[in-house]
Amino acid sequence: MSNFFYSSYLIFQREILSYFSTPIAYVFIAIFLLLSSLFTFYLGNFFELGQANLSSFFEWHPWLYLFLIPSVTMRLWAEEKKTGTIELITTLPISSSSIVIGKFFASWVFSSIALLLSFPLWITVNYLGEPDNGVILASYIGSILMAGAYLSIGSCISALTNNQVIAFVVAATISFLFTVSGLPIVLDFFSTWSGQILTDTIASFSFLTNYSDITRGLIDLRSLIYFITLICLFLYTNILIITNVRD
Repeated sequence: MSNFFYSSYLIFQREILSYFSTPIAYVFIAIFLLLSSLFTFYLGNFFELGQANLSSFFEWHPWLYLFLIPSVTMRLWAEEKKTGTIELITTLPISSSSIVIGKFFASWVFSSIALLLSFPLWITVNYLGEPDNGVILASYIGSILMAGAYLSIGSCISALTNNQVIAFVVAATISFLFTVSGLPIVLDFFSTWSGQILTDTIASFSFLTNYSDITRGLIDLRSLIYFITLICLFLYTNILIITNVRD
């Protein structure tokens, strides 16, 4: 077990350093902070609401992640395959699970850093009023968990191809389906010809449904289990794909 964690850490260290050794990381962080700020203050009507909270900031995260996260994950495995470095990695005396876990957590930490750099907004709302910091903290946790779900999907898809564009498009498409399945227009469509049980089941698979519950300060165990289960499911599939490549 200790060898597993050490091997995962080595892969994690390699990946996280590779992010910040190129301008891509800084461009991603800058774009995320810029877009999230624009959406918060302009589309989210932050000042017009007159409320000291960050609801207008967090409500746009599912849609930001839908396009930004696949841009991070598309290179995780597709680039390794294209350059041939995957052959080197897979010949190392490290298990497939260690490689996958190390790469995933590096991308998760990187995305979390981009999110946590928005802390000036948190400071600002505390300066302007008396926000419910418990709700804001829960929202950050929910956003990080949702980012992990997007990342696990993108990582799994990237392992299936050596083309980064294909990895991006397919990951974004699958993530889009998980995201919109909880929208009223989708649920109304299914409710017209299916039972309430099926409609509720489809809604339960939505990122929006589970994420919105957390951003209201309700850290429901079902939402936590949903995101963690989804992450584990796609990571397990990712491990199977890489194991097949090694064989």
